[in-house]
Amino acid sequence: MKVYDAYRMAIEAGISKDPRPQSEVRRVLDRAKEAYDNLPEDRKDLYDMERLWNPYTDSRFSALSEEAKDIEADTMMWGIDIGPAEILLADRLKEKGRDISAVVAHHPIGTARTRFPEVMDVIPDIFHSAGMPINVAEGVVSPRREEVLRGVMGSNYNQGVDAAKLLGIPLFNIHCPADNMVQDHLTRLMEDSNPCRLKDVINALYTQPEVREAARYNSPPTIMVGSGESRCGKIMCKMTGGTSFSKESYEKLAEAGVGTVICMHFPDNHYDEARKYNINLVVSGHMSCDSIGVNLICDLWEKEGIKVLPCSGFTRYSRN
Repeated sequence: MKVYDAYRMAIEAGISKDPRPQSEVRRVLDRAKEAYDNLPEDRKDLYDMERLWNPYTDSRFSALSEEAKDIEADTMMWGIDIGPAEILLADRLKEKGRDISAVVAHHPIGTARTRFPEVMDVIPDIFHSAGMPINVAEGVVSPRREEVLRGVMGSNYNQGVDAAKLLGIPLFNIHCPADNMVQDHLTRLMEDSNPCRLKDVINALYTQPEVREAARYNSPPTIMVGSGESRCGKIMCKMTGGTSFSKESYEKLAEAGVGTVICMHFPDNHYDEARKYNINLVVSGHMSCDSIGVNLICDLWEKEGIKVLPCSGFTRYSRN
């Protein structure tokens, strides 16, 4: 398998686990095609052509994509955050004889950086699955989406990409597709374990090797609002959608009957708001849950004979 084919496989895996109906994913692609067709001719060469087949603006092949179509995918060096330092590390490892076909980031970099908040359109469907009317869900997510879009406009998006180009190393990132994988995985874990109290949620999370590894580094799953004896009520896992939702969402989540929210992490202003509406909050862990999602994609690659060299916060555990 070529490097670019492995990239496309990861995107397609994320599509298969998207929280939205597949018809909604298709609509995203149709709208991208319509936007391209309506551009003036002198702007079409500037358009992000990946939008026509890849619905996740936070996941892109940012360096040497054409070359990657001819490079065998033998070993991918994958990290949660990739910058110039990790690119230099990959180059140094190659000098020492390590086989590295490409470097893969989880968090958005390069072409994926400045438009990544668009994938927050996934969040309303997570809320809707938890019982919130879809029109209300879209209403509470939209202002936060615009806020995050404004916040990334000034980022130095190509810092790591430029290093990869100079050193001739293919670079891409997989964000929302991997997060979709862990969203599906943990939602099913909670459904299967059917926890009654928050301590049962923590026990269920500890069955995952990535969570246990994070705990060894003093980053265990943690109850942030509520206690171990608090009853869960309806549980909502929120692992995908680019970034955190707004604190104003808790009122509507409470009205929808949600009793416990499990996230990789929460902004500090969420805690008092959740207490106000008697919603329990559990931090499952950022690096641990990012690693679960990445591992589920790596497992698909492993079946194709692709090896993965973990770095930069990613811990590799195979479920094959």
